[in-house]
Amino acid sequence: QVQLVESGGGLVQAGGSLRLSCVASGRTLSNLSMGWFRQAPGEAREFVGYITSSGGRTDYADSVKGRFTISRDNAKNTVYLQMNSLKPEDTAVYYCAATVRSGSRYDVLYAYWGQGTQVTVSS
Repeated sequence: QVQLVESGGGLVQAGGSLRLSCVASGRTLSNLSMGWFRQAPGEAREFVGYITSSGGRTDYADSVKGRFTISRDNAKNTVYLQMNSLKPEDTAVYYCAATVRSGSRYDVLYAYWGQGTQVTVSS
């Protein structure tokens, strides 16, 4: 079993930056691909990005490409989501998730989920 805990969310003005962290316990992250997803009020959960277990490959949704960066520190069992140039439409609860598969854009392929952290971007 893997427990994931996100942190780093908060309120930021448009154009600002936040870095989210996702710390894992119960199992090493080194052989897990990690994804970030988000869900705005009244909206379906959507893919943000993922990083493979080795960190050798990342993929991002078009809406965040060039602004968001995922990285990982397997020694700390932690994955990060650096968010720059934030926009009001980035407002959502952000979730990290883990999968034993290769990284995927499909949330159904992720077996483990954190509880989420709220990100609010004011205009």
